[in-house]
Amino acid sequence: MEIHQLQMLRELGDLGSVKAVAETLMVTPSAVSQQLALLQKSVDVPLTRKEGRALVLTDAGRVLAEAGAAVVNAMADARAAIGAYHDAPDAPVSVSAFHSAGQALFAPLAALLAADKTSDGGITPRLRLSDEDVAQEDFPGLAARYDLVLAHRMDNSPQWPEDKVAVIPLADEPLDIALPAHHPLAARTELEPSDVVDETWVTSRDGYSPADVLSAVVAVSGRPAEVLHRINDYSTVAALVSAGGAIGLLPRFTARRVLDAGVVLRPLAGVNSVRKIDILARPEALKRKSVMTVCESLQTVMTELIELSSPR
Repeated sequence: MEIHQLQMLRELGDLGSVKAVAETLMVTPSAVSQQLALLQKSVDVPLTRKEGRALVLTDAGRVLAEAGAAVVNAMADARAAIGAYHDAPDAPVSVSAFHSAGQALFAPLAALLAADKTSDGGITPRLRLSDEDVAQEDFPGLAARYDLVLAHRMDNSPQWPEDKVAVIPLADEPLDIALPAHHPLAARTELEPSDVVDETWVTSRDGYSPADVLSAVVAVSGRPAEVLHRINDYSTVAALVSAGGAIGLLPRFTARRVLDAGVVLRPLAGVNSVRKIDILARPEALKRKSVMTVCESLQTVMTELIELSSPR
């Protein structure tokens, strides 16, 4: 067995297709298929099977993929021992974030590292930033392509697969009711589901956090909600709320930069409206000095954002 073959098997289990593995490892699909075939020849049991057009791991394949992950992690430890790769403070670090986190955190993160570069003699990680807003179950797979993945999930949803990714908590962020500043409910300090369910709404598409919270509001109040708009972009939601005619749900911290004087946020009681924002990473990535520097900087930026959003 070769380490790169075990890596391909592991990625196939995480990403679900030969094409995705090829894109992640920057090789051709035929090269992936060839290496998987060579790996298969080295064992006596099937490692993959066809499900329609998809190639999936068998139970034996999953066992070997997990062992392969341990091998990759061990190799990362070996590289850490010799130091050159893991200890480089200016090595590039790729970061992915869902859209609202990217809007709120990327610019302050870059500014913080730039300030550190000035004070520390020019040695800081080189950032590579991307935005990826995917369904909750797809966030862990992004750790195959990025060093750090900013991900979110509702507090009562399934936890991240910690056998595949390391999880660093970043924030517990409530989703608040967003109201036009002139709305009668804006005078209240806290709202119940029964206060808001009969309003007209702008919310996200199904499967994303705001729509999940609105579904809980409907369930608790026992009355349907009238949804006028299905918008995932929080800046557009804030603009529609400000214009009047609809209320919405916006995250308390990361939506702060898209709010204007025409929108106020009020806490929602009676339902669980908290989403968790976490950093996901492969364990071997966190052994790199540059990655941990960026990770710690993200924690600093988020702490500052929470403080700015707290009532004075």
